[in-house]
Parts: sequence; C-alpha cells; structure tokens
Amino acid sequence: MNSPADSHSVGIVTPQVAHFDTPLHLACGHDLPTYDLVYETYGELNDKHSNAILVCHALSGHAHAAGYHSVDDKKPGWWDECIGPGKPIDTNNFFVVSLNNLGGCHGSTGPSSVNPATGKPWGPDFPPLRARDWVNSQARLADYLGIDCWAAVIGGSLGGMQAMRWALEYPQRIRHCIVIAAAMKLSAQNLAFNEVARQAILSDPEYAGGHYQERNTIPAQGLALARMVGHITYLSDNAMASKFGRDLHSGSLEQGDEGSAEFQVQSYLRYQGSQFSGSFDANTYILMTRALDYFDLAREYNDDPVAAFGHTLCSFLVISFSTDWRFSPQRSREIVDALIAAGRPVSYAEIEADEGHDAFLLPIPRYVNVLSAYMLRVGAHC
Repeated sequence: MNSPADSHSVGIVTPQVAHFDTPLHLACGHDLPTYDLVYETYGELNDKHSNAILVCHALSGHAHAAGYHSVDDKKPGWWDECIGPGKPIDTNNFFVVSLNNLGGCHGSTGPSSVNPATGKPWGPDFPPLRARDWVNSQARLADYLGIDCWAAVIGGSLGGMQAMRWALEYPQRIRHCIVIAAAMKLSAQNLAFNEVARQAILSDPEYAGGHYQERNTIPAQGLALARMVGHITYLSDNAMASKFGRDLHSGSLEQGDEGSAEFQVQSYLRYQGSQFSGSFDANTYILMTRALDYFDLAREYNDDPVAAFGHTLCSFLVISFSTDWRFSPQRSREIVDALIAAGRPVSYAEIEADEGHDAFLLPIPRYVNVLSAYMLRVGAHC
C-alpha cells in the first residue's frame, strides 16, 4: 500500500516554520539579519531528548522527506522508503527532523524571499552560502527544538557533505554521522557539469541577470536544460539502457523519417526538465551548485583530511554505490581511509546497484539492510 493509511507511513504531516531574528553570520562575511527555516518532524522526541535524527537534503531536496501533506497526495516525501514505522529510520524509536536548507526555494528564506532592506525579492543579491552556513543554521534549529545532541546526522550526496561538516563544526553535538554517496570535495568533472548547468540558466534571456521575479517570469528553458544535464549524471549507463534502451517515443527510424523520430530517453529528459522548471528557483539552483563546488572538507586543515577528521568525536557509516559515477566508491573510500587514519570508528558498505547516483533514494535491499542494521546501533544508545 502506498498511502497515508499505510501502517509503515508517518501519515499526514504538516510543515512548520522556525523564525530567527538573531543575525546569522555567514562564511562570505555577510550577516543575514532574519530568516525562516521550514521543517518537518516525524516520530516523538523522548524525555531525554536523545533520540533526534537530522536528515540533510541533497541539491534539489526540501523538508518533505516522508509521509504526505494531504489524503489526496499521490506521492510521499523524497525519502519515504527509509523513514517511518518499521523502516530503517524507525519513527517508533526516533524523532526525525528534515528541513529545507537556508537559500532554498521550498519555504526557507532564500533568493525568492523578500529582502527586508529593499522590499523586493533577494534574487541574485542573496548572499552566497557554504555548507558550514547550513550547518550553523541547523544548529540554531536544534536549539529551537531543544536538541543538544543529535543521535545521528544523515545525508546523501550534498546532504552527506553537510553531515561531515556537522561532525567537524559541532563534534559534541553529534553521536553518529551517516554519509551516503558523497565526497570530501568535488572532482574537476563534477565542477564542469555544475558549470554547464549554471550556464544554461545564465544564458536564458528570461534570467534577466537574476531579476526575473520582478518581471513576473522564469528562465524555464535554462532551468530545464540544467535539470537535464544534472539528471543524466545521476543515472548510470546500465540504468538508462534498462529503462529506455533505444526505444522510440514517436516516429520511426525508417529511411526518410529520421527527422520525426524521438527516443524515449529524449522525451523523459524533456519531461523532467519541464517539471523541474516549474517547481525550482533558478537563483537557488545557482546558489546551491556553487556551495557544492566550494565544499572542501580539509581546506582549513592544510588539505589534510586526516587532520580534519581528527577533530571529530562521533562514529561514522559511509555508503557508496557501485555504478555511481557522480560520487564514485573511490570518493567514499577516501573518506573511510582518512577516518581510519584519524582513529575514528567507521563502518563502510559499497552496494552493488545499477541505478547510479540516484540509488541512495531507492529501496535497494542490501542498502536498506545496511542502513537498518546501523540505525539499530544508533537507537541502542538513545
């Protein structure tokens, strides 16, 4: 069953808003005077406030990680496969917090929000962010919720980078760090893909230097192209071959008819791009990808990841996927090697999966089993 009534679903959830009036000092040197963070919670906080789990989202994620917003919802939250009663992140045992990052476009303060100094949308003037800014804002949310220490901070992809940053910035406030399909910094190839995606947006005439909201328009074509570029990198060659092959959506490949032929994969990418351009903010996309580009866990530690992880106090679980070429298993093994050299307790699993980078969102049995087993360990000390 896939509905709010499913016994393994958290059911109907309502997003909440935490407002902060104390300025947040950002890594870029600017202060954000006030801001809102939209978040959802699943399960109950125990009397000791010791069973809280923070879920950090990836590039295009949001606060709605599990459950449904109404009985009419056809699709649950983005990580519903793993969050809920009896699931790996079991809400019978844990109090789960999922938020939309600062700078996002799903309720939290970001480029599409009103700049109190001008009365207009922030647009491209929203200050640049780094992963540490997200972590600092999340720490304030933890204070707001009465959580001194997270039982675990969990994230996939960009979310995994935030989890690692938590372990470095607030070592006393995290007992377990779960890093899924991530890296300590981007490869040159990843930097290149992100730049192509940004240029697709920046070159759209409707982008208007980032002030498109004032014109009541959006750079839909640029956003769609950016999403198409990104989506290709999230899937493996095997996954695309299995899902689409060279099947046609329309037309034929008969001589003289090639110009009218459209492959299924082309139709799929156009649909994904169209859907994304209607639900995501272009300035947020640029902001998020730049934060991803600039993430470098060991930069302040003389580029020595062993020295960086030497500041951590928590235990780690690192998971990678065999066909993920965006954040390959090699990148995860680099994390694990540095943790071992730093004397930190770490468990590692490389999951055989054909689904590429997107595998971290899917209910792959061995992946689910590994995560479930580790979460039992987390729960044993709550």
